[in-house]
Amino acid sequence: MVIFVMGTTGAGKTTVGKLIARRLGWIFLDADDFHPPANIEKMKHGIPLTDADRAPWLANMHSRLAQLTAKKKDAVLACSALKQSYRDTLSAGLDFRIVYLRGTYEQMRKHILARRGHFAGESILAGQFADLEEPIDALTLDVAGTPEDLTNRAIEGLGLTPSPTH
Repeated sequence: MVIFVMGTTGAGKTTVGKLIARRLGWIFLDADDFHPPANIEKMKHGIPLTDADRAPWLANMHSRLAQLTAKKKDAVLACSALKQSYRDTLSAGLDFRIVYLRGTYEQMRKHILARRGHFAGESILAGQFADLEEPIDALTLDVAGTPEDLTNRAIEGLGLTPSPTH
């Protein structure tokens, strides 16, 4: 199975995704690690990515998820997955669940301003909110909770059992 932890920049996808993976004993993947350098440069300069920019990024992630699935390995992917078409590309042929970390523009802005060392800043937030197509087939969690609370609610809401060693 694959769990997509999705939302706009600043939602806490990586933090919550890592915690979910650790608690379940699953593999964690961060979508940011799949971006080509040109995409990262655009985001650093506040230039919104186009669907053409995202196509190879999505294909690379899907390929990795399919490899893991073929090896019977479960994974958690932290990925904005803003549009339904992106989620369709990522999930094609996979057993997947979506955890959507939803919040207001202001909540996300505050999260972005509080973090350090991430290439995606506040400048891309408006574009992400404009592109966002909220999923209808997701476990939706309000980002107001702590990462630990969101993790617990995600695992419980998906009906999963934490690994006894984690």
